[in-house]
Order: sequence, then C-alpha cells, then structure tokens
Amino acid sequence: MTGLIGLEAAARSSSQVVGGKAFVLAEMAAKGFKVPRFVVIPPECFQDGRLERDMRERLNEAVRTLAGSAFAVRSSGRAEDGAQDSHAGQFLTLLNMSAVDVPDAAERVFASGLADSVTAYREARGLTETDMPSVIVQAMVDARAAGVAFAADPVSGRRDQIVVAATAGLGETLVSGEVSGETWRFSQSHFEALEMPSGDSALSADEAQRIARLCADVSAARGAPQDIEWAWATGEAAPHLLQARPITTDLLPEGAGEPRLLVFDNSNIVESYPGLVSPLTYSFAVEAYARVYRTFLALIGIRDEVIRSHDTELANMLARIDGRLYYNLGNWYRLLSLLPFFSSNRQHMETMMGVSEPLPDEVMAGIEPSKGLFSAARMVAGLAFAAFRLTSIKAGFMARIGKTVPPREQWSKLEKRPLSELAAEFRRVERALLDDWDAPIVNDFMCMMAFGGSRALLEKWAGDDGLALHNDVMIGQGDIVSAEPARLIREMGEVVRTTPGAADLLAAGDRDAIFALPVLGPLLTDYLNRFGDRRIGELKLEEPTLDEEPGALFRAVLASASHTANPRERTAPEAELKRLFSGRPFRRRLAGLALSYAKARVRDRENLRFERTRIFGYARRVFRAMGASLTATGHLDEADDVFFLSLDELLAIAEGAAADGNIKALVELRRAERAAAARLPEPPERILVRGSVIDRASRLATVQETAGDVGETERRGTACGGGVVIGIARVIRDPAEEQVQAGEILVARHTDPGWISHFANAAAVIGERGSVLSHSAIVSRELGIPCVVAVKDACSWIQTGDRIEVDGSNGWVKKLP
Repeated sequence: MTGLIGLEAAARSSSQVVGGKAFVLAEMAAKGFKVPRFVVIPPECFQDGRLERDMRERLNEAVRTLAGSAFAVRSSGRAEDGAQDSHAGQFLTLLNMSAVDVPDAAERVFASGLADSVTAYREARGLTETDMPSVIVQAMVDARAAGVAFAADPVSGRRDQIVVAATAGLGETLVSGEVSGETWRFSQSHFEALEMPSGDSALSADEAQRIARLCADVSAARGAPQDIEWAWATGEAAPHLLQARPITTDLLPEGAGEPRLLVFDNSNIVESYPGLVSPLTYSFAVEAYARVYRTFLALIGIRDEVIRSHDTELANMLARIDGRLYYNLGNWYRLLSLLPFFSSNRQHMETMMGVSEPLPDEVMAGIEPSKGLFSAARMVAGLAFAAFRLTSIKAGFMARIGKTVPPREQWSKLEKRPLSELAAEFRRVERALLDDWDAPIVNDFMCMMAFGGSRALLEKWAGDDGLALHNDVMIGQGDIVSAEPARLIREMGEVVRTTPGAADLLAAGDRDAIFALPVLGPLLTDYLNRFGDRRIGELKLEEPTLDEEPGALFRAVLASASHTANPRERTAPEAELKRLFSGRPFRRRLAGLALSYAKARVRDRENLRFERTRIFGYARRVFRAMGASLTATGHLDEADDVFFLSLDELLAIAEGAAADGNIKALVELRRAERAAAARLPEPPERILVRGSVIDRASRLATVQETAGDVGETERRGTACGGGVVIGIARVIRDPAEEQVQAGEILVARHTDPGWISHFANAAAVIGERGSVLSHSAIVSRELGIPCVVAVKDACSWIQTGDRIEVDGSNGWVKKLP
C-alpha cells in the first residue's frame, strides 16, 4: 500500500501521484518560496473511503512532525489546479483542525470527491472518469491577513496588471465570498499601485506590493499567469504561499509595457475651465496654448530649429481627462527648461500654477536646462528687451484687439453670415491675435519672476512680516478690471434699495420689466455690454453668457441691495516698509522697487486676462453661428451641438476637408461620453499614468489622505491678504444657482472670474484650491477682503451657517462658537 508523501518527496513525484495542488506547492517550495510544510495522503491510502488503523497512526506521527497547533486539510486532485480545469471550490476544505481530528477530516475531504457538485462540474467540463483526490494536511498559518492574488486581471483580461484581494484573518471567508475584503491593483512593469482601498486596511501599501511581487515571481517560475492564495502570519516579515494555479479565464494578448510616466495637474487651470469641458473648448484651448507659447519662445530669441524640436510638447501642454482639463506638467517643465535660470523659474512657475508638489524625480531626470553661454545670453537679452518694451507691446496688443474684435453690439450679425465666411472670420482672428500674443505672455513671464522674486526677497529680509507686507501691497490697486464688476454690482445694489419694487422684480427674474426700470435698466445694459462674457466658466465656449442668461447677475444685485459695504481702512505700505527697514535705506528702496514692479505685473496680468475673455467670447459667437448654419442645413439638431465637435472637425466641415458627413452620429457619441464622464467621481488634482490618459485603469493610485478631523477648530492655508474678518459661512458648490448673501464668507472648492457676483457681496473668501496668484486671490486683494486658499477639505469641514474667522494675512481659518 502506498504510504504518505512528505513535501520534499512530493517535489520529486508528479501531479498524477500527489495531485495538482500538492505538486505545485512542493515545486514552489523547492524553488525557494515560503510554503507551509505538509504531508500528502494519496487516494490509495483510503480503503472504501476510510483510513485503516495503521494508516491513521502513521498520519498522526506525520502530523506531529509538521510542528503546528492547528492544521488545514485540503484536497489535491490529479486534475485540480490545472490550466484547463481548476476544480476551484469543488472539494471540501477544513481549517483549524486539531491533530486528533486530522484523520476524520481527511476522510471527509476525500469523500467530497464523490459529491454531486463535483460530478456535475466534471460532466459540464466533459470529464467522465471519477478522479478521487489526494488529501493535503498542512500546518495552519496564524494569519493576521490573507487572500488571493492574480497575475493578470481575471475580469478585464489585462496581463499588465496584478490584482490583490485581502481580508483580515483567514482568507477562506474571502475565497468563499462571505466577505468582500479589500482590493489592490498594481502594474506589472513597476509594481506601482493603480488602486488601493480607502480608510483602514488589512495590508499596508508595502505589504500589498510584496504580495503582488510574490504573485509575479510565482508566475515567472511557472511560466504562465497564476492565481495564488497567500497568508501573512502575525510577526513574520513575508507572506506564505498556500496555493498556485494557472488563471483559466481568457486573457488579452500580451503587450509591451509603457515605461514613460506622465503627470497631469489641474491646480490652477480649474479656475479657467471648471468641471466638464466640451471637445470644442478643449481643442480650441490646445491650439491657443501651442500658438501662444510658440510665439513667446521666438520672441525671446530661441532658434527656430529648437522650437521645432519641441513641437510635441507645444501641441500637448493640455490634456482632457474624464472630461476635465489638466496641464501636462512634464511638457510644461520641458518648455520651461529652454529658458535661462531654469531652477528659479521652475519655483516661480509652481507658485503661479498653484502646483502643490514638484514633479517626480523620474520625470525631472529627463529634463535638462538649456546649455550654452551664448544662447542663454541671447535669451536673457531677449527677455530684457521685451520687458523694456512691455508698455509699447501692450499698447500694440490692445490696438490689435480693437481692430480685430468688433464691438459687442455687432456680434448678433454673425448668424446672418454663411458657414464659409464664419470659418474665414475665425481664421482672421486666429492669425491676428493667437500668432501675436506677445503682451500677455511676456507680462505673464515677468509677473512669474517678479511676484515670486519679490515675495522671496521680503521673506528673506523680513520673515513673516515681509510676507504680510507683500500681501498688503497687492491689495486695492484700483485699476484691475476684474474688480470693476464688483463695484458696479454694489452700485446697482444701491439703486435697488432706493427704487420701489425693483427688489421684487429681481427676485421674480422678470427680465423685460427689470431692463425697463429707468435707472437700473441702463446700468444693467451697460454692465452686460462690458462684462457680458465674464461669467461662470468664462473660457468654456459652451457656457451661456450673462446677456443670454442674466439670472446670476440679478441675484448678485439683489443680494448686494440688502447690505451696505463698509470700506476697510488699510495701513499704507510705505509706512510698513519704513518700519521694517528702519536704518537700512538700500534694502527699503530695493524692496519698494521690487514690490512696485510685481504689483504692476499682477495688475496687467489680470487686465490682459480680461481681454482674453473678450476674445473667447467673440470666438464663442462665431462657433455658435457656425452651429446655427449647420442646424439650418439639417446637419445638427441645434446650434449648441457644435460644441461637441473639435476645432479641426468644425473647420474641416466648413472648409471642405471633412472626413465624415455623419455629424449627428458623432455628436451623439460625444454626448454619451459627456454623460458617462458626469457620472464618474471627480478626478483628483494630480494624475500620474504610464500609457494613455484614456486608460483609467493604468492611472497610479494616489495615497488616500486622511480627512481632517471635522472637530478641528482651525486650519491653515495659503495667505492671500486682506486682514481679519469674522462672519457667517456660505458654502457654494453650484455658483450658477446659489448666491452669497451680503456680508457672508464665501467658501468654495475653487473660483473663476465669473464668480465676481459672489465676490461683490462676500466679506471674505476661503478656497480649497488655489495659489497666491489665482484669480480668487487677486480679486480678493483688489477688493480688500481677506482670502485664504488651499484650505484642506474646506467645503466639508465648514458648513453653511458656521461662524468663522478668516485671517488673510497669516492664512488661518478658525471656527468660532
């Protein structure tokens, strides 16, 4: 009679003797994997399904050599764990058996080979012969965590990913489906986490990665993707391998792994393009960024051949991910590396863009600053000359806008022009402005250096007091156009207070009656003529303008009418400069000059951005008129469907180069994609991926930040100036439908220039996102109201109605009783 077979002997045997499971485990143990010791009871040891006394005694003696206090008794059929027929879950498994119970448990496991479920499984697989299993008796692992892992995704069939499932304690409840456990997903190439559980978990990230590597190593040893079971014992440094079998589900073809790491960030661009962005807006923005920055590089003296070598980066400065707009940070840094003083410019750019963390070292390793003393000197000279000529450059730019963009009252005539003329009109604007976008881009670069440099200088010379002064100097310049709408809204609020019935008309939204009011009507008309394009998401071409939907303006004026603004007294910056640098006239003079120049560049940056808004507004009207033309010929159902087309597609349709005539089908496809993106959770601020941005499953998982304690009474963000205010919070998530009431503190995830109707009534501003040069910071400083941005989870931590204190000079936000 065949006897019991130990682990080492099982490795010298075959699956036909010890069964598939035992043979694989023995083979893996022989190759150095950590497998709990076991003994195999071949089928021949059972007589009529029972173990005779002699065999029981030999089994008891063998169990004692396993040196365990509890044992697992499992099946190991000849066909079990095979590449074609895994028999997964078909045989009985008994865990935590005591030594005295092992023989009876072995008989029960052996008898499960005759179970009806096993017979049905084998018949369904075309296996007609009865195959009674061997039985494995194995020392139990005192598992603090256990589970399974797949060397390929068994659901999607992808071979480039490893899936780890884990639960606390024994893994049997996970395998049986009693608990769902936690899921980790890793890339095959770099073992980077693509998915991880939130909150408390059975494994640390490092432990989960160790299991993924174990699964990959076992698969390499066996020559095919494996499905393994594992257990991690309390106090041990590595997991045990409990089982390995080939994945039997169909897998996708094996492809080459993508080594390149891409980094996307929307820290600042979310202000200009919040939420979902249409294909037309995205493609127009991509084209505008490429042309504008190409112009800038040429302007500062970078050679044409160098610029052409960076065509890929220029064409891919932006990305559209889950329908949202992101910066492609690696390409931004590569373009910035062409400029002189790359290291310091990099820090200033991060300040302007609100980037919360630097680029990973792996990406930075491939970005080298431009070398060559002559080329650097030429660029410095080019920048210096452009800075010297900035006033005349700006005047020329404004003159070109005046010649290129017609007065707003003429925009309605666009819909009377044919499709080909509208395409030509866009090309005219594109050539006149986007290819000669000199003033905004030069000023932006000088602003980046001046703002960052002056802030660093004051911090170095005067510490926190210097930073507070820097914020104060940027307050209330009086000539930033972005603050003008707030002044006009307050002025109209005064009119409403003194006009009987005006408040009721505004509350009812009776447009005709409101515009018919003798004083308020002309003020509203003038406001819309000047600022009709300054609305929520003003750079999103698909968003209606204020003159089309003035409801947000009506609500802002009504809210302003309920409150009289109290101007805040401000300390003169000159006096503070004199105090900080008493006895150091050179430093005082230099700091004053640096602050003055930075202040002017911030002012011009915001004012020139308003001109960008006008240009985008005119482009919107041109595109919508093209949509109306296509609707008139039956190619679109309505004019706004044009925003589901890309810029290249729209111009090709108008200019005779369309690749496809079924525009409606394309629109419906894009509409469905937008609806699907709207159902997704909002993607994180930063996304890292190896491969294509459309491959959501390949995005690296970000470490889940633990939410701050909602019981916290204070949090600190980025100070943007304005002093200290105490008031009642108003959390705004939908700025088009909700309104800050006069004197309340605005709390938002982020803002854009279209939020000006909310700023007009706010006593202070708190943002979850943003930087010292974000729109919310600049306009708050101009209006003289406290502003703190980058306050973690502000919209969750603060509730509407909370009484809070905002210290815009030091960055503190405090909840008050």
